Amino acid sequence: MHLDVIDLRNFYYRSALGRAAQKVIRGELTAMWPEAKGQTVAGFGFAAPLLRPYLDDARRVVALMPGPQGVMPWPAGQPNVSVLCEEMMWPFENGVVDKLVLMHGLETSENPTAVLEECWRVLGPGGRAVFVVPNRAGLWSRSDKTPFGYGRPYSLSQLEAQLRQHNFVVERASSVLYQPPSKKRIWRKLANVLEDLGHKLPFIASGGVLIVEVSKQVSAPRRPGLGEAVKRPLKILEGVGRPVPEAGLSNSRPT
Repeated sequence: MHLDVIDLRNFYYRSALGRAAQKVIRGELTAMWPEAKGQTVAGFGFAAPLLRPYLDDARRVVALMPGPQGVMPWPAGQPNVSVLCEEMMWPFENGVVDKLVLMHGLETSENPTAVLEECWRVLGPGGRAVFVVPNRAGLWSRSDKTPFGYGRPYSLSQLEAQLRQHNFVVERASSVLYQPPSKKRIWRKLANVLEDLGHKLPFIASGGVLIVEVSKQVSAPRRPGLGEAVKRPLKILEGVGRPVPEAGLSNSRPT
């Protein structure tokens, strides 16, 4: 079940907890993808807060928002790049996206298989995608006070297995949001300390969100018939050197 776009907007742009979560997740994404100069960058679900760093340099940025969620104009004060779309029918031709980000798009979908098929379709060969999902072992998936408390949480092994089933190659994975999903001032003050500690000592606590980067690797096309052609060379010269008698001539010796 997708959350309403108004609730998502209010969380990420109008609450201290949401702005803190946005900052941490976006920082992890930009560490993976420092730039996207001249590339096409797309997001699905409510990935708009993560796409802002690429607005200036990317050739094109599109924020796809699924119909059950609803759409809002984005970014504020600039030409709109957000688009309302069907989960299983994105307004892209095959293989035109270089970088793709999904947040609140996979775990809340009623048909995650179709979503992953669309991800594969729109990514170009060698294209990269990042999936941001709630961590089953983290605190954020256990609280309905944040958007990560809705939908299906994943363990890292579950998410990686599902991505591999759709022919994606897992490149790297990380977890973030080691701070508790609380609005209390004491936790807001300790947020940066907890994030640093969680990255250095991840065995102490589980991050609330998993971030997995994958690539689309396409096998080089095989040229059918080429091997057979080499194994069976042309027979165009067969018969040369073996003359055929002309019609009407006898093969008998003259008397």
